[in-house]
Amino acid sequence: MAEAARRLTALAEQVLGVPLPVRLRAWDRSESGPPGTPVLVVRRRRALRRLLWKPGELGLARAWVAGDLDVEGDLYEALELLAGTFWERGETAGGTSRRQGLAALLTALRDPRLRAAGGELLRLAGPWVPPAPPAEEVRRSGGPLHTLRRDKQAISHHYDVGNAFYEKVLGPSMVYSCAYWDAGPDATLEDAQRAKLDLVCRKLGLAPGQRLLDVGCGWGSMVLHAAREYGVSAVGITLSEEQAAYARKRVAEAGLTDRVEIRVQDYREISDGPFDAVSSIGMAEHVGSTQYAAYAADLYALLKPGGRLLNHQIARRPLHDEEAYQVDEFIDRYVFPDGELAPVGRTVAQLEEAGFEVRDVEALREHYALTLRSWVANLEAHWADAVRLTSPGRARVWRLYMAACALSFERNRIGVNQVLAVRTPASGEPGLSLRAREWRG
Repeated sequence: MAEAARRLTALAEQVLGVPLPVRLRAWDRSESGPPGTPVLVVRRRRALRRLLWKPGELGLARAWVAGDLDVEGDLYEALELLAGTFWERGETAGGTSRRQGLAALLTALRDPRLRAAGGELLRLAGPWVPPAPPAEEVRRSGGPLHTLRRDKQAISHHYDVGNAFYEKVLGPSMVYSCAYWDAGPDATLEDAQRAKLDLVCRKLGLAPGQRLLDVGCGWGSMVLHAAREYGVSAVGITLSEEQAAYARKRVAEAGLTDRVEIRVQDYREISDGPFDAVSSIGMAEHVGSTQYAAYAADLYALLKPGGRLLNHQIARRPLHDEEAYQVDEFIDRYVFPDGELAPVGRTVAQLEEAGFEVRDVEALREHYALTLRSWVANLEAHWADAVRLTSPGRARVWRLYMAACALSFERNRIGVNQVLAVRTPASGEPGLSLRAREWRG
């Protein structure tokens, strides 16, 4: 069968109603489609079976993670071209979401008008046996969302994949959140991450003798910077055992064990407040819509009157019908289980409802795109090590996830914002300068 690529291209164009924007290579080494574009490689017929058994994003994700689908050439360009065909075309029908649009296009094979195409696809797919999901897919324990136990399992799935792997991706800073490229896009990732940590410290108005809580402290970079550069005592909490062990080692090596404590603890379990300041950097996405009000209230209660919160959080675009929001299947199964995004307006409202006075919102969308591209470059430069340290599937998850997210930030499909909020005392004095964005009082 030396013509599989031509047959697949014809089927795709019959279903989509438009030419396939990339070249396609099939398992029999045949090729079809426009030259000079990235090549979508269907390495195994099993990829088709994954799509037939799970039409939509999940089937594509499983094929990618398993290595049944691949891209040769510029991954960013391939994603842009395919997005222009699947997502935007899907949105033209009835205002559906991008994911719903893709699922509708793939499941259109059930339409009687396309039965011939469906029969051909079945013949190409081979034995009609459902392939097992890749090992990297999350195995859920069931039960309600965002219990202490389930949240710990979700965090472990994402972060407990090996500190050495994250060293290759994140670089020496070991910061897994949006950097701050105030010196421009030619700055190093390490300099941009240092600038972000310093920006957070300045917004919080940190000073010697104060007490800082860092919620979701990762590998300890924020608490280390705050203690070393601003003289505070800091508590960092994480649900990841591997992160905590790594962070404690860094604290000991820095000689800061008398001022920095790392705990494996949920924010709902903290009972030794109050704190002068709280930082939450890239953690609130894990909280979930049903728990967000409690999260905001808990952080408010942990602050002294006049204390500041810096909430650094990814945001999605608002929907006309917010009830239609669905979690991205690929990210939910392979990256951030149970994670949810909210529009920034809803985040600000819930912080205010908890009692905070919101004093500043700074959008850093373009900064995250630059950060993600840097992480992808690190991963690709250390690909063999990344595969050895985790698995081929895990490395493929992170490459696709980070590249796709970089494009989403660049195209304003998602954003990221730093929200500075104050537990303003009864006097009404917030302790901030009258000059905009001069953070110290």
